[in-house]
Amino acid sequence: MSSDSETVRRLRDGMTRGVLSFPLTAFRDDGSLDPDGFRAHVAAQIATAPGAVFPACGTGEFFSLDEDEYRQVVTITVEEAAGRLPVVAGVGYGWAQAARFARIAQEAGADALLVLPHYLVAAPQDGLVAQLEQLAARTRLPLIAYQRGQVAFTAASLGRIAALPSVIGLKDGHSDLDRLQRLTLAAPEGFLFFNGAATAEIQARAYAAVGVPAYSSAVHAFAPEIANAFFTALRDGDDKTVDRLLRDFYVPLVELRDRVPGYAVSLVKAAARLRGRPVGPVRAPLTDPSPADLAELRDLLTAGLDLVGAAL
Repeated sequence: MSSDSETVRRLRDGMTRGVLSFPLTAFRDDGSLDPDGFRAHVAAQIATAPGAVFPACGTGEFFSLDEDEYRQVVTITVEEAAGRLPVVAGVGYGWAQAARFARIAQEAGADALLVLPHYLVAAPQDGLVAQLEQLAARTRLPLIAYQRGQVAFTAASLGRIAALPSVIGLKDGHSDLDRLQRLTLAAPEGFLFFNGAATAEIQARAYAAVGVPAYSSAVHAFAPEIANAFFTALRDGDDKTVDRLLRDFYVPLVELRDRVPGYAVSLVKAAARLRGRPVGPVRAPLTDPSPADLAELRDLLTAGLDLVGAAL
């Protein structure tokens, strides 16, 4: 791991200052991309001083974007970031398609790439490593591997991908802390790790205990006041505030999220709309929340904002 030390330095610095922002991709009611709505949303996200911004990833519905839409999303993010914080764009599918998206992201000015889990099939460890080798050979941008779903690296495989000059880090979405501890111990000095669990704040303390304090925050996409208050309390050792936010906001949010497949994105987008953000609906195969769930979300969001002295 030696690629683009300036990008690594900027990411490491950002991780200590704030949560990682994963903006929502804005769509119009007819399902078309809304570039103006996205620009307004990502500008608002950047204004709240996250550590880095990750467009067109899972929360940004990467899987629903065509290449032209992807180019617009990454370009707008780079323009709005204006060099103030790193921009890490999502890429995915098989390595051949991932390389096409990587080329677009590179042309748009992204600083690095988050390599989302490949499409559909299970694969052996040699194949998981080869996927990153093939992509690394086709882009100059630094890569952050994302293990989730069918992708789970062993410590030996982590050593192999970390030896690739362009692979700078790993985002974990499995929440297997035994495995994660083994990976952090196997990694070379300076290798970056990110907590990518769904609603990462729930497990932030546990991840930090095994050496992974940095985390992505879906809540930041609709309530940066809550996300930033939690980050500050966690960083400062304010356990009373952390416990209150977990008990009265994050745990109920997770319980609501787990009711319907896809709510990990749909609820985030619905909550952003409740706050007047121009992000529009989700694209199929995701579905927007039911009226009853939306009402419950509104009550929960209002209560969460009240906890940090903010309003809907």
